[in-house]
Amino acid sequence: MTKKRQTQNQSFDYELVEKWLENYFLDPLTSYHDQTQFRIDLYETEKEWIVEALLTEYDASEIKVYIEQSKLCITATKYPPSENQSKKLRSIDFPFLVIKQEVFATFTNGILEIFISKTKNGVGKNRFITLP
Repeated sequence: MTKKRQTQNQSFDYELVEKWLENYFLDPLTSYHDQTQFRIDLYETEKEWIVEALLTEYDASEIKVYIEQSKLCITATKYPPSENQSKKLRSIDFPFLVIKQEVFATFTNGILEIFISKTKNGVGKNRFITLP
């Protein structure tokens, strides 16, 4: 019964996701952005996708996480802003509507973790994800 309910909640194609992950990790721009902006890693578990960003230079109040349709955006800005430090931004285009999934985030010891549920539905709207 659990498996049937999970299938009903899923709004993505696993073959498409696998192809997307392969392309994402083979894209040379991914490594470039890891070096020039901030590093991110993607993990998959049975129940969720996890985006992990290394933001050791920032406090939680300097980080914004926004989801819009199928895109996840992470912005980090030092306060007060200085001339030699600009805003850093990473965005990930997923092959499914992220807004339709439950999303939450944590920030501990300079590591931002964003959890995107595979089985639980979200509100279906573009929104900021609040950090604790």
